[in-house]
Amino acid sequence: MKLIPTILLSLVAFSDLSAQDDGRKDISWYIAHCPFRMQAPLLPSFPDRDFRVSDYGAIPDGHTLNTAAFQKAIRACADAGGGRVVVAPGKWLTGPIELVSHVNLYIATGAVVQFTPDHTQYPIELGHGGADVVSPVSARDAEDIAITGNGTLDGAGETWRPVKKEKMTPGQWAALLASGGAVSPDGKIWWPTREAMNGEAWLRKLRGRPGLTPADYLPARDFLRPVLCNLVNCRRILISGVLLRNSPKFVFYPSHCAGLTMDHVRIFNEWWAQNGDGIDISASNNVLLYACDVNAGDDGICMKSSGAGKDGEGHDDAGHDGEGHDRAGKDGPALHDVIVARCRVGRAHGGFVIGSNTDGGMHDIFVSDCTFTGTDVGLRFKSSMGKGGLVDDIFIDNIRMRNIAHEAVLFDTYYENREAGHMVDPNRPELRDKTPEFTNFHISHIYCDGARTGISITGLPAMPVSDIHFDTVDIRASKGLVATEAKKIFLRAVKFDIKDGPAIYADKTAEIIVED
Repeated sequence: MKLIPTILLSLVAFSDLSAQDDGRKDISWYIAHCPFRMQAPLLPSFPDRDFRVSDYGAIPDGHTLNTAAFQKAIRACADAGGGRVVVAPGKWLTGPIELVSHVNLYIATGAVVQFTPDHTQYPIELGHGGADVVSPVSARDAEDIAITGNGTLDGAGETWRPVKKEKMTPGQWAALLASGGAVSPDGKIWWPTREAMNGEAWLRKLRGRPGLTPADYLPARDFLRPVLCNLVNCRRILISGVLLRNSPKFVFYPSHCAGLTMDHVRIFNEWWAQNGDGIDISASNNVLLYACDVNAGDDGICMKSSGAGKDGEGHDDAGHDGEGHDRAGKDGPALHDVIVARCRVGRAHGGFVIGSNTDGGMHDIFVSDCTFTGTDVGLRFKSSMGKGGLVDDIFIDNIRMRNIAHEAVLFDTYYENREAGHMVDPNRPELRDKTPEFTNFHISHIYCDGARTGISITGLPAMPVSDIHFDTVDIRASKGLVATEAKKIFLRAVKFDIKDGPAIYADKTAEIIVED
């Protein structure tokens, strides 16, 4: 154990937080100044022709189910060689929408696509890892697809999601109970339906049975919550301007995709939304997230890399990156060439997050000019035995944080995956075959006004967190740097304005190198 006396390690004043002007930095600037060589994602192109859903029988009264009309318009557009499927102002009730190649779904300002709360409209699909409920918006093996406009996609998430009592005020909890649904035996979790509450037990009964069909999973459909927007093995994708809100689970989840641009997208889940991640990028490459606003019930902007399906927990065997190559780790990292720039995250468990599924490996990620306000953690890097892999060449610059509840920067290799009311034991022998390795991170120009801990690093005895470079960091927090099982931590021009204890507390840690 080693205590390092309280020190101030920089001349950077917190008043300089706004000194760097990023107002003139457009997408091309971040591509040109990326610390690794990355090409701009290719944008999809579409013929200049429109297909209005109203011409195919859709009615914007908020009551008529328009699923068939939406799919007729999309199919007509695709059969004609592509174009724009236009959703005009109004409230359009619909079931699942499947996007296909060469289709731009345009949601006009004032248009709300309201996904139906009738769960019978969402079929169950089988995969090698079990069953999934079809997402409100999905695409598979498609190219040149887009969702654009300034309208709204609403996933009716309140009809799917469990809610923890600890996240509610007494008045909110009482209103929730009065609305119906079911409450867990311990009184801690409200479920929208009894089927949702009992779904996990039903899935345990099915485990290992041969010849299962989608009908066998129907009693657990409410438990198998879909993500709002699920894209698998797609190429040349544009998501621009739209508001994606109120998801049953994760909001936006592309997996094994290549060439994705998200530009001025708005993401919103209530802060109590269980597993309500904002943006989860999984096992994909050539990705650009630019000027997006995120409020989420779980992680805000998150990177994953396992050979994962819709839930990011590794039960889909697609294993491709959108270019037809195996990217589960045999030919290199599954997730690479990602830029996250000028994004803002409000309420979320983490502002920018890596993990917990990192077993496919990831590198060449550039995060710049982002703001986190009121998140639980600012920069959150998490994994555990059984979920881990090599994560390296991560570059993070000019991040501004305020009112962070816990850590401004967190490395956690003991992360425990929790579902609602259920904890997975990370020490189970079958989980200890994939070791998390965080190394070669470059974190610079970090400004945080308020956190419990400035920097927390927890590695594994057999795999310490290593080669982490901090340059020009100014953090006001209760504690400074707390490191366990780490090595080669470089601090250059780092300032901690702290309330408690030494600026640096190190345990089983080698080589903390302090400059300036």
